[in-house]
This record gives sequence, C-alpha cells and structure tokens, in this order.
Amino acid sequence: MGFALLGTSGSCVSVRNSHHWNPKFQSFTLKGRFAVGFNLAKKFRAYNKLARFPLCKSEFVDFEERTSPNEVRKEIEQCYELIHRLGRGVVYLGSSRMGPDHPHYSQTQELAREATNLLDCTTWTGAGPGLMDAAIKGAQDAGKAVGGFKIGKEAGEWTSSNFHPYLPSETYLTCRFFSARKHGLVDAAVRSSNSDKTAVVALPGGVGTLDEMFEILALIQLERIGSELPVPFIVMNYDSFYAKLLDFLDDCEHWGTVSKGEVSSLWKICNTNSDALAYLAEFYSLPFPDKGTHETEMRSTARQL
Repeated sequence: MGFALLGTSGSCVSVRNSHHWNPKFQSFTLKGRFAVGFNLAKKFRAYNKLARFPLCKSEFVDFEERTSPNEVRKEIEQCYELIHRLGRGVVYLGSSRMGPDHPHYSQTQELAREATNLLDCTTWTGAGPGLMDAAIKGAQDAGKAVGGFKIGKEAGEWTSSNFHPYLPSETYLTCRFFSARKHGLVDAAVRSSNSDKTAVVALPGGVGTLDEMFEILALIQLERIGSELPVPFIVMNYDSFYAKLLDFLDDCEHWGTVSKGEVSSLWKICNTNSDALAYLAEFYSLPFPDKGTHETEMRSTARQL
C-alpha cells in the first residue's frame, strides 16, 4: 500500500493512499520536520474524485479546480500580445550580474546598438540588470524599439521591484511564471516571414543564461525553431568566456552523446562584435563593411559615447 504527499502548508501535511484515501494530518516542529510520522487509517472510504480539504486550520485547497494552468496560459498570451505589438527581433540572453563597470557590459551595449541598426528590428531581453540592461541601452542609443520579459526575482540590484527603472510600462511584461517568460523569449526570435530579421544572442552568463541557451539549442536541434525559416543563434565568446563549455561539448562528441559537428552546426561562436555583425549581415544578405574598417568605426563611436 503506497502513499504520496499531496500538499504541505505551515506545519501540516496530507497523504493519500494509492487506491482509496482518507487524509490524516500531523503537526510537527521545524526541528522534527525530517521525522514526520504518517498515521494511515485502517479503513479507507472510497471517493470518486478528490475532495476539498483543509491543509492547515482554515486554509482550503480544491485540487480539482487549480487555477495555475489558466494563469500560465493567460500570461503566455500576454507575452505573445506584446511581441505582436512591438515586433520580433534580436533576443539577448546574458548575466544579470555584470554591471556597467564590467568590460562585457560596454561590449554588449555596442553590439546591441550596431545589430539593431543593421537589422532594423526590436531588441528583446529579460529586462533585468547587467548585460540585459546593456543590450537595452544599446538599442536605445540607436533609437530603436525595446521589449522585455521581466521576472519578479532577478539576481542583482532590482530584486525588490517588479518594475523596470526606466522602460515604459507598455514595453515590458513582469512575468510570474518562468515558463511564460521562456515562451516570450523564444517566440520573440521566431521568424514568421522572410521579412523578419531576428536572432538569438547568448552573452556571457551563469546558470540562468545557460538554461535559456540550451533550451533554445535543443529546440533548434529538434527543429521546433527555424525549421522553415532559420534563426541565427550566436554565442558571444568574449575573452574566451565559453571556452571550457565548448571543450566539454567536444568531449560529448568523443563520448557519443552528440554527433560529430552537430552542436557547431546549430550556433555560431563569435569572439568579437565585428565577427557577430559580419555573420548577421551574411546570414541576411545585408551590406556590411569589411572587418578592419568596421572595427575602426566601432572604436571611434565608442570613444564618442
């Protein structure tokens, strides 16, 4: 006879028998939380469906009418509406911890400014601090549209607020659910027509950035993104930031967990902004100055700023 934990709240728990059930509750202190005893009734009453029962004192949860799926769906729809209004474009994934004093911040700001001018598109980020903020400011330097999907808790200085310090409220959405935010960041880069010029740019980052990078990489690998209209996926390897990760993926080829050349065919590794911009220009058949000339122009612009 097996049982499964149904819910916890405060100091109360409930268990359910695998066939019939009769919830039993037991209070326990923090000290004894790892030694909770479950008293299962000898006789169980049969129920056709889950009942509405108290988890703790006057709190009730109706497991048949959970609202979270509807709330997630509603938030995803809001993400899609924002994208429809602002237009698809370049999605930047990157660290929230690399602030204005970090060299990757200025590089990101420069890249976003030049990329949005090249592609004439909206810039999308997670609307948080760090490199996300740098991409926003770069697009604003170019006078182009910016959109974002913020999350209530973000590493860095904006953790206490659901509001962006300077973006207009109609240009970003504060998401309650990470799943909705991810839907938004993916959909903002999906091309629906040949006229769409979009891209995914993975900047240096930590756990959250890697999560988003590999989610999108897997979607491209499984042809869930870009199977009809390909989307360029660029990894910015500033100062060899991702060198060890790329070595690990080479090891994966050795072990046979990925095919030879499989990962490298799904994204483009770029060490400099000029490399990335040249790749985007080639991808979309856009005019672009030669590498040496463009790097000189970017350095001159950066000094002026």
